[in-house]
Amino acid sequence: MKRKYLPLLFITTLLLSLFSCTNSQRPAVGNGDDIIVIADSALYYELEAEMLHVFEKIIYTPQPENLFNLQRENFRKFSKLQNRKNIIILGALDSDDNTSKYIKASLDSSVTELVRNNEESFINKPNLWAKDQLVMFLVSNSVNELKKNILKRNEELLYSFRKASNQRLFAKLYKPSLELKKIKADILSNYGWTLYVQPAIDYAKSDSVNNFVWLRSGRNTPIERWMFVHWIENADAKYLNNDSLINIRNRVTKKYYRTSDDSVYVDIAYGMSKPMVAQANFNGRYALMSQGFWKFSDKSGGGPFVSYSFLDEKSGRFYMIDASIFAPKYYKKKLLQRADVVLSSFRTIDELSEENVEDILSELD
Repeated sequence: MKRKYLPLLFITTLLLSLFSCTNSQRPAVGNGDDIIVIADSALYYELEAEMLHVFEKIIYTPQPENLFNLQRENFRKFSKLQNRKNIIILGALDSDDNTSKYIKASLDSSVTELVRNNEESFINKPNLWAKDQLVMFLVSNSVNELKKNILKRNEELLYSFRKASNQRLFAKLYKPSLELKKIKADILSNYGWTLYVQPAIDYAKSDSVNNFVWLRSGRNTPIERWMFVHWIENADAKYLNNDSLINIRNRVTKKYYRTSDDSVYVDIAYGMSKPMVAQANFNGRYALMSQGFWKFSDKSGGGPFVSYSFLDEKSGRFYMIDASIFAPKYYKKKLLQRADVVLSSFRTIDELSEENVEDILSELD
């Protein structure tokens, strides 16, 4: 008889912990690439294909690497896993498994109503039980509805965890006391934009005539990273399409990414796959994100790149912000993510407060 009340007691304990987060949270633990999925085994079995398709998406760098790794766990282990960095709590309103019961007991009535009307299917709870944590409630009326919603909102679901991962990484990378502030100030003063300039960055090229800045690190080492910002004045939306982005990037890299004897240049590679272009949210702006591979024109090497392109309405500029990795003997997913995170620190002068601008430019005094 006592066993009948254990799940309810467990749910009550978890509900109390759900609303007990304080400012004194301990940091979340675990591998940042792992997502713990709390779900009933039978329910998860029906959704596994959709979950793997969305969250274990493979990227090629050129080695195949999963963006995230799913780890399903039973509800009875939940209390021991609440300190993990990434958690999905998966269930359906018409199911009676312990996880689904917990979700129904946890959600506010107004949120439950949105789920019942199929107006919402996932709810994110950052820092719920630990610092730098993302907990996602993934729920619909039924398993069949969950399948549809997981596939329909796949980009939003994946973006939630990629954003959380990038925020954690930037917190590790950002060292304001070590930043190369004079380079940052020079760029802002001359070109009206700036980004985080990490230690060991080389101000490789600055071309005010052709609106191009190249920052690089690791020159002549096993791991090199190249970043460029290119912009076009008085631009319009005609640049925001696949063909234009490919042509602009090739034109820029052929001009500036060349060997010292000028015999070899960089362009986009099509051997493994053509570049992927997708809509993206770049610091609150509509942007196109391009991902693919670059190669040396003599086919002596290559690597992955990621690029964001958008129109800045205030300045009338089209911006392309790009990062490439050259690390022939290494897995490159983490390296590419680091570069991507630095790109996200890009800000135009209009996005900075007057006080911030003065502080940055004071390095030139």
